Amino acid sequence: MTAKAPKESRTIMTDLVLPSETNPLNNLFGGELLARMDRAAAISARRHSRRIVVTASVNHVAFNSAVPLGSVVTVEAKVSRAFRTSMEVFIDVWIEDRESGARTKANEAIYTFVAVDETGRPVAVPEVAPETGLEKERFAAALRRKQLSLLLAGKIKPQDATELKALFE
Repeated sequence: MTAKAPKESRTIMTDLVLPSETNPLNNLFGGELLARMDRAAAISARRHSRRIVVTASVNHVAFNSAVPLGSVVTVEAKVSRAFRTSMEVFIDVWIEDRESGARTKANEAIYTFVAVDETGRPVAVPEVAPETGLEKERFAAALRRKQLSLLLAGKIKPQDATELKALFE
């Protein structure tokens, strides 16, 4: 299987924040943003794997800025690293200034998807070949995040978390 660059899985979804999607402070509901991120990330994972994908976990979500009513919000997702059957997808959320059009990063998230066949069994996915500096940083950090997750779940022993141990040596 040939490795793929993150740009091959890049997915951009842009939409307007409507009144029915906001809380009493007139900001986008967090759950609505999570749904938008999940859809963009699923498309990204599918583009990378060319398979049916299922959300395995939401590893990290940072609601750094409110997304006000009427905002143009853009969700951008790319596969940051692939393991045997799973893919980590990094999501950036941007909002546009209504007058200037300048984009500001409002939120980010990291989801994990697993590629499956028609019966729901996990299948192998292509590796990721990062190209930019940011893609390389996210690629390297993905292994540490995976090892931490496995360690916390009791699926690996501390001595086997080599990437985590290297942070403290």
